[in-house]
Amino acid sequence: MTDHFTSADLQRFIDDQKIEATILIMAEHTPTVSDAARALQVEPEQIIKSLVFLINDESLLVINNGTALIDRRKVAARLDVGRKKVKFASAEQAVEITGYIVGSMPPFGHRQKLRTFIDPAITAIDVIYGGGGDIDAMLRLTPAELLRVTEGEVITVSE
Repeated sequence: MTDHFTSADLQRFIDDQKIEATILIMAEHTPTVSDAARALQVEPEQIIKSLVFLINDESLLVINNGTALIDRRKVAARLDVGRKKVKFASAEQAVEITGYIVGSMPPFGHRQKLRTFIDPAITAIDVIYGGGGDIDAMLRLTPAELLRVTEGEVITVSE
């Protein structure tokens, strides 16, 4: 028994929830967006990042496309808090909150359902790829399915 989830746990969640998504096992570790895009032969914009933030001890998942940076002021404004209150979770906190190690973070299937913000740039893309639960796995799905499963709020979070 490991202290974190794997792509097998993510696959169980996908099956249980009848989610239209496919886990792809990669031949190589793809630590960066450009590595993942090259390995998948897709545009970097199709790679999504699922990032965990802490705001006054509340967890928040923010999903944006891999090439974009998150503007914490925009997140703070939506939550009606000061920008300094929006803290990036440490790698240890992210595992504790979601069950997944950083670098493998899927957009759902976490220890608990997280409030989720999704940048609108993602919704304009046909097929997206996120963390697949292991560092050598990617998840392929559509933005519509991402929105359905996460019940995410579409809000501009990118700089």
